[in-house]
Amino acid sequence: MLSLPSLLTSRVEAAAGIDPEMRPATKPQFGHFQSNVALRLAKSEGRPPREVAARLVAEIDVADLCEPLEIAGPGFINVRIKASVLAQVASELMNDPNTGIDKAERPEVVVIDYSAPNVAKPMHVGNLRSTIIGDCFNRVLTAQGHRVIPQNHIGDWGTQFGMLVEQILFEGADASAMTLDDSVALYRRAQAHFKDDADWADAARRRVVALQSGDPQTREIWQQLIEVSKLGFNEAYDRLGVLLTDEHLAGESIYNADLPAVAADLEARGIGVIDDGALCVYVDGMDAPMIVRKSDGGFGYGATDLAAIRYRMGTLHADRLIYVVGMPQAFHFEQVFGVARKAGYLPDGVRAEHVGFGSVLGADGKMLRTREGGTVTLTYLLDQAEEVAARPVAMAAIKYSDLSNSLHKDYVFDLDRMTATTGNTGPYLQYAHARASRILRNAAELGLTVPAAVTVLDAPEEQALALLLSRFGEVVAEVGENLQPHKLCAYLYDLATAMSVFYEQCPVLKSDGEVRASRLALCATTKKVLAVGLGLLGIEAPDAM
Repeated sequence: MLSLPSLLTSRVEAAAGIDPEMRPATKPQFGHFQSNVALRLAKSEGRPPREVAARLVAEIDVADLCEPLEIAGPGFINVRIKASVLAQVASELMNDPNTGIDKAERPEVVVIDYSAPNVAKPMHVGNLRSTIIGDCFNRVLTAQGHRVIPQNHIGDWGTQFGMLVEQILFEGADASAMTLDDSVALYRRAQAHFKDDADWADAARRRVVALQSGDPQTREIWQQLIEVSKLGFNEAYDRLGVLLTDEHLAGESIYNADLPAVAADLEARGIGVIDDGALCVYVDGMDAPMIVRKSDGGFGYGATDLAAIRYRMGTLHADRLIYVVGMPQAFHFEQVFGVARKAGYLPDGVRAEHVGFGSVLGADGKMLRTREGGTVTLTYLLDQAEEVAARPVAMAAIKYSDLSNSLHKDYVFDLDRMTATTGNTGPYLQYAHARASRILRNAAELGLTVPAAVTVLDAPEEQALALLLSRFGEVVAEVGENLQPHKLCAYLYDLATAMSVFYEQCPVLKSDGEVRASRLALCATTKKVLAVGLGLLGIEAPDAM
């Protein structure tokens, strides 16, 4: 659904030949939009700006959308959308089951790699950001009709599991009865044991080999550690209200068997070369090669990610790959995508995107730490938020703070600001939805019904709200394309603010007749868009606060 501002821009550009740079009018008497396109064209045409503006006004085809265009000052063109058009668009949105979100003409299979906690370790702040951002992409792209396949690439493989399993056997512990906190304490004891006892360290190394070769006892304990971790993961996901389930788990271990095949394929085709004993792939334009197989025969993360791409292309049949991983991994994914393209694992028609994100900082502008100075776990952070506000509000505060900033930037975790019901916060958007809900509840108690159409939009505040509503589908489309959720947040904040101004300046229940009916319909439409928009962010839309 093309928004009215975009439709106007295309019409004016068709006559002017350049971007009209439509801007919201500074005052209601100037209409809804203004353009300085005539002033810019006047320089190149060598004609007076007002003369150019007069020509454009005669040529611009917007009679079906706008009141007659006006020329103001030195040559500005003022544009006022017809109230009837605004009412029609708001009514269509009100009755559209997709709420103005266009379904993709060619739905894609989109694989999103996000969350990715490590087994036997509590989730941390980085997992929080990845989970929230990935969940938003999942919701937006699903709403557009794409088939989204989440892949939770958990860290469930590697040398640390040899140490963990060996320590469990040494202590005679029951892995199935452990908690995540127990496993963290166990790993610390294993690290100390590894450092202090050379014989035990050798046994731990052999245990890694046993794990890789499928030793039944080792694999059983390893699986128990995974099950314990899954309980912790799922508790956090339920608390956050995200869409990830066990169905989406795709840990490093599932690609382990394919790593030798990846290396053999790259070497056989001459894509990978042996350099100082390691198998490396050089990609034009990159300063360093990717090491696929180390000189000791081990495989790094690059090999695992290449195997994952082969699986996601060959088995999941992906059309688009999205990796939601912190900014420090930017070069790693540049290498992975470059090697995958060179090897033919990633066809040219498939988009592969690394969506990096910054860090969460404390009030001092440094890396967020606990009050005791320790590392911040996800549980600790969520507990802190829920001490300040009820869970739905606390989760809204955290998610909105994360998503409303440009993703690659760091942001400060300030609970007092984040949980406020005023200002640019998640709870403020929830409050706007609750306010619209209250108006409609009060109307129902008075025996009033909400009509199926917006009909009267005489007040500037009504028109401003309707005009914003027309942009919703286009904003969602932009987020799905460019993966910048802060633009949806900014839109919803503008909508909530316009709703507040409308509420203050345009009495709903105290008005009469068709005006009251139309305002009720406008409230219902705004409530609907706020609810859908919040849902795309993974935020609850409460009817009361």
